[in-house]
Amino acid sequence: MMKNKKMEKVAMNENNPNYSLAISRKQDIYQRQNDLRTPFGRDYTRILFSEAYRRLKHKTQVFFAPENDHICTRVEHINLVESISHTIAHELGLNTELTKAIAIGHDLGHAPFGHGGETILTTIAKKHGLKKFWHEKNSLHFVDHIELLEDDEYNYHNLNLTYAIRDGIIAHCGEVNQKYIQPRQEIVDLDIYQYAGQYNPWTYEGCVVKMADKIAYLARDIEDALRLHILSREDILCLKEELNGICSHPLNGVNNGSIVNYFIYDVIENSSIEKGIGLSDEALSVMKTIMSYNYKHIYLIDKAKIHNRYVELILNSIFDFLYQYKNDEYIIDSLQAQYQHYPKLISTYIEWLERYALLKNYQRKKEYKNKIVYDFTQDSLSLEKSILDYLSGMSDQFIIQVFNELTTFN
Repeated sequence: MMKNKKMEKVAMNENNPNYSLAISRKQDIYQRQNDLRTPFGRDYTRILFSEAYRRLKHKTQVFFAPENDHICTRVEHINLVESISHTIAHELGLNTELTKAIAIGHDLGHAPFGHGGETILTTIAKKHGLKKFWHEKNSLHFVDHIELLEDDEYNYHNLNLTYAIRDGIIAHCGEVNQKYIQPRQEIVDLDIYQYAGQYNPWTYEGCVVKMADKIAYLARDIEDALRLHILSREDILCLKEELNGICSHPLNGVNNGSIVNYFIYDVIENSSIEKGIGLSDEALSVMKTIMSYNYKHIYLIDKAKIHNRYVELILNSIFDFLYQYKNDEYIIDSLQAQYQHYPKLISTYIEWLERYALLKNYQRKKEYKNKIVYDFTQDSLSLEKSILDYLSGMSDQFIIQVFNELTTFN
């Protein structure tokens, strides 16, 4: 029998002594008289309205399959994480508005073409003197510096999200197997993060999203592999037998519904204020078994390796094309001179610079009230940083269109 609402007294809401810290923002935010939303509810819609969120529908989760409407994309993964974390948080008595907002924002900075794209961007970054690219840090970077919203006077501002949501985004790393995720006690400057998983989330709600992120992709990736004929029904039956050798109660099937239900129930049963958000020994063994199976039979197959080489060509080609303007003092003018040959690439990269860059001999448009991200007058790596951000924000479909501009003769 479940003990519903057993963690209610540590929920991050108005009754929590740390609530004022949780809803704090780097800057004051304007308030409409008839705004009915809580701070976390407001952040949820700010993320929902962002351009990065809209692009997720055309970003790869695991399989690049643009012609197949039923293969999981990054936005579907986010929706699954939101749903799973909502159920767990609701049953435990935690703040579901906070889990929803963290979940919807946790992968905004993911590279195009999934984890393969992330690895390639890291290689490019290190080659040009930049730090490793990792999507958790990039997701925080996007909500802090890149994503803009228009105010009632048509000026653009940074999202300026609350601390608890920003923390949950950068701390969501789902690749580390933890039996229990206990929230850390201290407030830390989120800009000091050096690697994924360095700190646990600060809130129990953030811990729920971190656990839900792992649960969401386990069986969903298997379903996609089955649909794409990477796995067969016989393969799934073999996996089912292996899992049922671990489970005290047999699994009826190895699909998204049965696996998600299994883990949700287990997390609710085994989580507590003292231990954190956790799993039973059995469920942790099941999770490790499925993850190991997926790596061997899905993520590391030959077709995935070949596709990564194709992605490497795309990302490097676009980066190198823009990098040729490294020493150009009048970069906007030089780019515009190439517009007729590469209209999509040139126009969108110029817009990127107009939004985020301080350039020599160029007056920034007055409607952009957001922070400068790339100071070309002071930072010698501004061009490299701007290209990497520009690439990481692209959807798979858009980046292929840009690549085709570079390779097609009209």
